[in-house]
Amino acid sequence: MNNPSSSQSSVWIAATPVIFVVLWASGFVGAKYGLPSAPPATFLMIRFAAVLALLIPLAWWAKASWPTTRAQALHLVVVGVLVQAGYLGGVFFSIDQGMSAGLAALIVGLQPVLTAVMAGVILEERVGARQWVGLVLGLAGAALVVENRITVAGLTVGSMVTILIALFSMTAGTVYQKRFCGRFDLRTGAIIQFVAASLVMAPLALHETRAVVWNLSFVLAVAWLAIALSIVAIALLALLVQRGAATKVASLFYLVPPTTALMAFVAFGERLSLTALLGMALTVIAVAMVVRT
Repeated sequence: MNNPSSSQSSVWIAATPVIFVVLWASGFVGAKYGLPSAPPATFLMIRFAAVLALLIPLAWWAKASWPTTRAQALHLVVVGVLVQAGYLGGVFFSIDQGMSAGLAALIVGLQPVLTAVMAGVILEERVGARQWVGLVLGLAGAALVVENRITVAGLTVGSMVTILIALFSMTAGTVYQKRFCGRFDLRTGAIIQFVAASLVMAPLALHETRAVVWNLSFVLAVAWLAIALSIVAIALLALLVQRGAATKVASLFYLVPPTTALMAFVAFGERLSLTALLGMALTVIAVAMVVRT
């Protein structure tokens, strides 16, 4: 007779990647709602403050454990700077400086391939021929999904530099967490990460002159990004990195552009071409090739 709790645990483990992809993809929709109302660094600082306002009382009430060594805390600081400040800041600043969302998504879409290379060197993860084929197909599929949104109009040196910072920060953050962080309390770990990211973003926010427009769309965007993305999705990412190979986890990011395109189709009525649908199918096949044991 099957153990019900064991079956429920298996279902939860299987659903974790799907939930993560959906939540992570929704972040681009939330950013589209919120960025017109606030400059990028200020937007991120408000988002980080909302996250800390929720997590600190929760960690205190639950008596969550904190890192037992200074080294463990410093490792979490590094991950926070890379993933929260480097990746999010890079994406937000590149789009704010004129880069098209399609081109930004395609460049960030190089992350699984870059992660495979770094994981092979640093973590000694073996990437087989089938997985390499899947990584290449996934990149091609992501390119097909965003091809109608790719334009070099408004492209500047600054926007290119910031999107490359986002790409390398997310890749390095994933590999670094797998290598050095191990298992940690997700609540206190997130607090350390967001405090570190806030310290990096604060000087940038102080130099921004555009005022924040506090309207309903902006408040809802901050609330969604803080709870669904910065708390739930980041916790799921940490669990996925703890449980699986960095390359397999990174391949899930190929599913983000197709999922975002579907959300944009529903939320904003954006066109969904036959090419995009073909790209979606290709990314699903590609990720299956990478993660299959």
